[in-house]
Amino acid sequence: MTNAASVVIEVQHNRSFGGASEKFLRRRAMQAAIARCILFAAAAASVLVTVGIVYVLVTESASFFSHVSIRDFLTDTQWTPVFENARFGVMTLVSATLTVAGIALAFAVPAGMALAIYLSEYARPGIRETVKPFLELLEGVPTVVYGFFAVLFVTPLLQIFLPELSGFNLLAPGLVMGIMILPYTASVSEDAMRAVPMGLREAGYALGYSRFRVAAQVVIPAALSGITAAFILGMSRAVGETMVVAVAAGQNPNFGFDPMEGAATITAYIVQMAMGDLPHGSIAYQSVFGAGIVLFVITLIFNVLGFYMRRRFREVY
Repeated sequence: MTNAASVVIEVQHNRSFGGASEKFLRRRAMQAAIARCILFAAAAASVLVTVGIVYVLVTESASFFSHVSIRDFLTDTQWTPVFENARFGVMTLVSATLTVAGIALAFAVPAGMALAIYLSEYARPGIRETVKPFLELLEGVPTVVYGFFAVLFVTPLLQIFLPELSGFNLLAPGLVMGIMILPYTASVSEDAMRAVPMGLREAGYALGYSRFRVAAQVVIPAALSGITAAFILGMSRAVGETMVVAVAAGQNPNFGFDPMEGAATITAYIVQMAMGDLPHGSIAYQSVFGAGIVLFVITLIFNVLGFYMRRRFREVY
């Protein structure tokens, strides 16, 4: 009688745990705890790296701004940190950075949107599965290759139509950067459009809409948060790009928004100073961190704007 009762208790115990033994449950709990610790360490590492970057930028920039007033830094239109009569007008670098990024976005937005609409609404599955991997392969091309492509191919090609175009200019790297960020804008936008329920498209077709009208008036508004995030991501990528502008845009700081002339962007200046023999702790050396924190703030503004736009226009289906 005792053995029968123990068998019944054991069967009930196994049933309550899905037939799993206590050893298996302990091992599973230990594996879950280890995985949780590893994932927490990975998340904490990203936070610590970000904090470390901000700490270095802030501490080094504090030394720079102890010698240069913030007002002159933001209002002066000359940038000559290595001259005897040094001037530190960062707007010279910011104007070139925004010009190149604007040209890149002016190319990538319509091209990326058109490509995303085609892949999402028009392309057959076989074509979509062929074109999209090739599009995403553009992300793997080294940026220095894009830079030499801009200066050796795109610039001479543009000079055929624009003879007054300088050898180093902002137009060619801007267009090449537009090609470079095209995978971000097109692929992410296409993913957002594909996430729109088919029922919304069928409702548009039931009303007599054409395929393009369904895409323009139904799919795009429904996927606006993802599309906006794609364009903000592309803009952040364009602002922070280094090698394309360092190779093809020139390294002469000029204030202005003329894409026909060469100019130094923030990233190009940082590369130029990193290759020089600047004494550590000098004002010219510290100006690198002053320019870097401006670039950090610009990128942060675009990321915050993208987060707000996703929250503002997000649709949950």
